[in-house]
Amino acid sequence: MSRNVCITAVDGQTGFLIAELLLSEPFSSKVDSVVGLTLDPSAAKISELESLGAKIVEHKPGRARIMTKLLKDTKCDTICLIPPAHSEKMEISMELVNAAKKAGIPNVLLISSVGCDYASSRNQPRLREFIELESLTLAAKGDASTSTGHSPCVIRAGFYAENLLLYAPQAKSEGTLPLPIGKNHKFAPVALGDVAQVAAHVLSGKGPHGFDDKHRGQMMTVTGPILCSGEELATAASSALGTDLQFEDISSAEAKRVLRQQSDSDETEKEYILDYYSLVREGKTNYIATTAFHDVTGNHPTQLTDFFKMYNEEFRPKKKARRH
Repeated sequence: MSRNVCITAVDGQTGFLIAELLLSEPFSSKVDSVVGLTLDPSAAKISELESLGAKIVEHKPGRARIMTKLLKDTKCDTICLIPPAHSEKMEISMELVNAAKKAGIPNVLLISSVGCDYASSRNQPRLREFIELESLTLAAKGDASTSTGHSPCVIRAGFYAENLLLYAPQAKSEGTLPLPIGKNHKFAPVALGDVAQVAAHVLSGKGPHGFDDKHRGQMMTVTGPILCSGEELATAASSALGTDLQFEDISSAEAKRVLRQQSDSDETEKEYILDYYSLVREGKTNYIATTAFHDVTGNHPTQLTDFFKMYNEEFRPKKKARRH
């Protein structure tokens, strides 16, 4: 049984890491080919994926017929749909879902977002968009005219712990983690690598109907293993770094300014992060979901202290010079 995988948005962190895993053991022996779609062929990560054996195809959105032909030309039987960091994220993603249907790709994995089911269109519009994408993707299950709904899977990825790296400058210079999440509620940041691990297992898993029957049709929610408030987050970081970091509860307006100054992400990605913080403040993220990770990988997700240890240099505050 062949497995030819097409991954969208491979120039982004999520797509790159999933593709990198599939091109490495133990996954590479289960996958025949990996095609990466990119909106930016000149991105730094692209040449690295090519050197690992991926075929890179430029993704030019806007024409549904051309998009369908492009997917057919990849000869993929499996697609990993990752909404791109782009001002027209929804339009591009919906076009990809529809093109996948017309191309008749039987195995479809959508990377969605934790919290989209609790988000409101008024308060967290960027989060709520993922519900529309999930609905559109899963609607193919009842469409007899296409084989695309035959083997679907959705991973609702938690808030990436890597987003906390945006506040590394404050951690280093001030010894603070400034987040607009309030003081009363909690969330469970997940390491990006953990989400990529689950995706790689799903994309390489095989069963009589496409994806492995353990994964096929699943709605997988993947968060980190620790539920923490802002103060508990700072405590975990302090423990891992062997230093003292303090949590600072900042306003949404200040958070927006910090993101504007310190993040080179697309505007829609910044809006998504702010929407998630808003969801935390509303008390709608007070849960963990690690069962899917454990069942799929057989391992335990990355502990928050281990995450901070991995990024020790980025977060560790600079020692102040002693006055003699």
